[in-house]
Amino acid sequence: MAFFLETLLGGLMAGMLYSLVALGFVLIFKASGVFNFAQGAMVLFAALAMARFSEWIPAWTGLPYKALTDLLSFIAAALIMFVVAWLIERLALRHLVNQEGTTLLMATLGIAYFLQGLGQSIFGDDIYKIDIGMPKDPAFILDKVFPGGLLVNKEDVIAAAIAASLVALLSLFFQKTTTGRALRAVADDHQAAQSIGIPLNRIWVIVWCVAGVVALVAGMIWGSKLGVQFSLSTIALRALPVVILGGLTSVPGAIVGGLIIGVGEKLSEVYLGPFVGGGIEIWFAYVLALVFLLFRPQGLFGEKIIDRV
Repeated sequence: MAFFLETLLGGLMAGMLYSLVALGFVLIFKASGVFNFAQGAMVLFAALAMARFSEWIPAWTGLPYKALTDLLSFIAAALIMFVVAWLIERLALRHLVNQEGTTLLMATLGIAYFLQGLGQSIFGDDIYKIDIGMPKDPAFILDKVFPGGLLVNKEDVIAAAIAASLVALLSLFFQKTTTGRALRAVADDHQAAQSIGIPLNRIWVIVWCVAGVVALVAGMIWGSKLGVQFSLSTIALRALPVVILGGLTSVPGAIVGGLIIGVGEKLSEVYLGPFVGGGIEIWFAYVLALVFLLFRPQGLFGEKIIDRV
């Protein structure tokens, strides 16, 4: 029982990190109605900025306090992501208002390759570390309930708590604020939103800025766990089954989908892996997403769209 609970907890914590990456997809889709293939590149670019500023700021300022330099590095990286978001809207999206979804999709592909190349040019192509002070050593909990306790990774617990807090804040933002409701209106119909005075360009800047901060937090956490390297951009591929499962238009769907995928990967690897030769954790999520596409293509919480002629 203790081993099962350890596996379950590990899956839940991994699922929250998947949800954080998937949230970037949901944010952009809700505002523009297009799937943002640049999300992985944004995570990579933000992580590179955070890693390099963590090196440069102590060298420039001479400050001995790591917590302060980490905070300054985060603020600097967030400002960089705000500038990137503004430039994306100003130079690309502003000229594609009311265009076909395929056109916007191709634009995000171009943005992805541009960000990868720009990140390599500015920050270099080495493997960098992000050390934000999260403990790496494991810990035992509930030792009075289970003999020996349950083994958990402190870093995973803190990372999952950060991801859960950010997801909760964004859920409140979409549901309770005027800007959040405007974002939902823009996602439903660009032209109708413009006709009632919603400034589409400003809304897109806001949502790309928010998605940039989400990418920064995701990149910071994954960079702390895995190191910052250019393969980090592929982490977005791990979030694709999450948005398929939860629904492209639902923030709660990104949470539930991430938890299902995280737990499913861990349990399948442990309990089904020995029967299929291992490696099931790599492809389990995609098979599950394929099943959902066959029977419920809009996902668990996605909106079913019916076109009438």
